[in-house]
Amino acid sequence: MNYLYGSKRGIPRKLVATFDSEPQLLAYVGWATLKANPDGSKKFEQGSALSGYENWSQATAPLTDDDPKDVFHNPSPSML
Repeated sequence: MNYLYGSKRGIPRKLVATFDSEPQLLAYVGWATLKANPDGSKKFEQGSALSGYENWSQATAPLTDDDPKDVFHNPSPSML
C-alpha cells in the first residue's frame, strides 16, 4: 500500500488517499498538480484529494494515526 499525504505550513500532514502502487500515486499527483510555486509550494486541482494543501509526500507505511478506511483508495480524475 502507498500512502499519499497532504501538508500545509503550520498544520500536521494528513493522509488524503491510498494507492495500490507507487506509479498510480505518482500519476495521480502529476494530474492533480496545477502549479509549482518558486517557494516549493504547489496548487492542486479543485476536487482532488490534495485540494487545499500546499505540498504532498508519500510513504509505503503509515506516518500518522489517520485511518486509511477514511480516505479514497486509488482515486482517479474520473472520480470527480
